[in-house]
Amino acid sequence: MAGIRQSWLDIPANSHFSLRNIPFGIISTPSNPRHRPAIAIGNYALDLLEFSRSGGFEKSGFTNVSVFENSTLNAFAALGREAHRLVRSYIQAILTAGGQFPDILERNTLLRERALLPLFSVQNHLPLEIGDYTDFYVGRNHAYNCGNIFRGPENALNRNYYHMPVGYHGRASSIVISGTPIKRPVGQILPDPNATVPVLGPSRRLDYELELAAFIATGNNMGERINVDEAEEHIFGFVLMNDWSARDVQAWEYIPLGPFTAKNFGTSISAWVVTPDALEPYKTRPLQRPAEAGVVLPYLKEKKKETVYDINLQVEYQTAEGDKAVIANVSTKYLLFSFAQMIAHHTVTGANLRSGDLIASGTISGEDSDSYGSLLEKSQAGKVQFIIGQSTRTFLQDGDTVTFMGAADDNSGAGLVGFGEVTGSILKPDN
Repeated sequence: MAGIRQSWLDIPANSHFSLRNIPFGIISTPSNPRHRPAIAIGNYALDLLEFSRSGGFEKSGFTNVSVFENSTLNAFAALGREAHRLVRSYIQAILTAGGQFPDILERNTLLRERALLPLFSVQNHLPLEIGDYTDFYVGRNHAYNCGNIFRGPENALNRNYYHMPVGYHGRASSIVISGTPIKRPVGQILPDPNATVPVLGPSRRLDYELELAAFIATGNNMGERINVDEAEEHIFGFVLMNDWSARDVQAWEYIPLGPFTAKNFGTSISAWVVTPDALEPYKTRPLQRPAEAGVVLPYLKEKKKETVYDINLQVEYQTAEGDKAVIANVSTKYLLFSFAQMIAHHTVTGANLRSGDLIASGTISGEDSDSYGSLLEKSQAGKVQFIIGQSTRTFLQDGDTVTFMGAADDNSGAGLVGFGEVTGSILKPDN
């Protein structure tokens, strides 16, 4: 198509990693176990350590190539959005057919062999060292559905819900890369609905939560706030996230301080960090606020109207018996607050964010059971079974595997901007 840049590298039309994307990650290979930065392009990973050491950035104007010597992306993220834009646009230029720099990689057979690695040959690792992790609750449909299940429609949402992005502080040490198995947690649970004394045992209501999460690029000093209209400049990029949740543990422990051990045992994220610039064309308006909710306070009011992303998300469920089905499709547009508003609220007290911090949206659900982002909603808290092939489920069983996928597409033919997948299988608990 005219006006659409194409790559000299063969990129499948259904690849999440088109020339339009250029996400960043951390890889290793059997021949070189060192953890090092890379970008994903089609079915390949471009090893940025090898590329930079071989002079690949000499014509880029980017001088901080030492950041690609690191085993995480924290130092690169901390350089700020202008540096990320420069590197991303330069890599797009060297990968473009008929581009400005064909001698850098396209015609450099030796560098291509050393730096352009098949994706199947690389091992992915956590892209950044995560210092702090905050999980918000801004998926309005999920919040309402859960509240309706437990408190009825009249009290489904608390009075504060429309006034601020509600969140809680999560556990950073148990965030793991896609593909890492998750052991069924053991915790305090009530053995039956009429029980008043808990027992210690494996969770019987293990669940997933479909979320989008953002890594912080540059933070703020303690005591300073981040303006909502400047907050996006503090984002390095986005990943898909599965906030595994033990619902029975959560039901017993969450009053009065919220979830704790019900969620601290494991959180999975996708491997490749998609930049805000790659997602900018897919901005749309957030959910409309009901009239009775009023307006947000001035510190949360954004000048822009299109503040959330329209990314198509999918949940694939594979049972231990081998049955597999897609059980949910939903867009990330079903958020009540934007990531900029989450950042502005997070720092309104003067709390300092740091490079590598992770903030998540909370569960994203649509308007029907085929678009729900959790089993709590889909099974109506275990009351309704759903069918996958020859299997039935209400909550996760040992041996089950859940895979989230997500990509944005404007149907222009320019390619997808996607995340790949985040997947995890449930292991039996320790005796």
